Amino acid sequence: MDKPKVVLGVSGGIAAYKACELLRRLTESGHDVRVVPTASALHFVGAATWSALSGNPVSTEVWDDVHEVPHVRIGQHADLVIVAPATADTLAKAAHGLADDLLTNTLLTARCPVVFAPAMHTEMWEHPATQENVATLRRRGAVVIEPAVGRLTGVDTGKGRLPEPAEIFEVCRRVLARGVTEPDLNGRHVVVSAGGTREPLDPVRFLGNRSSGKQGYALARTAAARGARVTLIAANTGLPDPAGVDVVPVGTAVQMREAVLKAAADAGAVVMAAAVADFRPATYASGKIKKQDAQDPDPIVLVRNPDILAEISADRARPGQVIVGFAAETDDVLANGRKKLQRKGCDLLVVNEVGERKTFGSEENEALVLGADGSETPVPHGPKEALAETVWDLVVKRLR
Repeated sequence: MDKPKVVLGVSGGIAAYKACELLRRLTESGHDVRVVPTASALHFVGAATWSALSGNPVSTEVWDDVHEVPHVRIGQHADLVIVAPATADTLAKAAHGLADDLLTNTLLTARCPVVFAPAMHTEMWEHPATQENVATLRRRGAVVIEPAVGRLTGVDTGKGRLPEPAEIFEVCRRVLARGVTEPDLNGRHVVVSAGGTREPLDPVRFLGNRSSGKQGYALARTAAARGARVTLIAANTGLPDPAGVDVVPVGTAVQMREAVLKAAADAGAVVMAAAVADFRPATYASGKIKKQDAQDPDPIVLVRNPDILAEISADRARPGQVIVGFAAETDDVLANGRKKLQRKGCDLLVVNEVGERKTFGSEENEALVLGADGSETPVPHGPKEALAETVWDLVVKRLR
């Protein structure tokens, strides 16, 4: 079988060196990669490096190998074009249809999915001109990944850092798998919660659960690959930040509620995949609770935590907002799921059976998605991203 053909465009930013790792992941996973750097990019990483890592010739000019018409053929034959890093200059040229080198010509001729991974200083990213260019590209169907927050050139920090290559690769893999040129969540803001909340007993101990956060992270990555602006509210996961996703760390159910209500204010959909504790200790010991010899411990009195899913379902932040809940059940899975769907008032409820060796911490999942309209969508045992795709398919239908 022919290998998927990927064009890796590299703009002239200091983050160009990170594209070497992205190139390695693409080639080692069976993709035929043609690197098309800008002339400025070669100041950071030379053509010999790109050629050696990709196994393909490298050029920046439309005048090289003219008889092969590279400025047309490269884009025409591509299954995916990814530009990483994408500088403010490259984004501006792409948005306005300028074509003064091989990369910008390739972008004009490509009819496959196109992904941009911007990297620049915070001021450049936040400038109205850049934001307008990004909006234009998204409106035309390109996936523009949100930059990460962190260390930039020199001592500067802020939003504008290139996401980690492993996470950009995950976006590319998902976009290629879908094979569509029009991301169906483009222009949408979605909120995803993930992980498990922890309710402290004292400075050392807490009440928690076994949730790893992997399903929520799969939902966030998948939404980003489908063009959404994603806010991921993560509770105690320890997982790497997905590319293009704004991550809000929280610890407790009360903190989760505050973050969800804030993020949901302008969201088209909210997917509550986190395992939120139903109860918390009524009192918090400021010092470590000591074991007393020959004396049983005092009982732990619990109080209810806020029911975030029921609250946001009953009081939608905007008309047409789609709310998705998750139900982790250990017995009478379907019956309990139906009761929970009615009780919570959400649009969709993902019901799965959990246990010590089921779902928690696994890379795979199996579920039944119940709809408030009476629909039932089974998702067979498989990767958690497959369940994520199904959930977003059902959300998109309701958003429309």
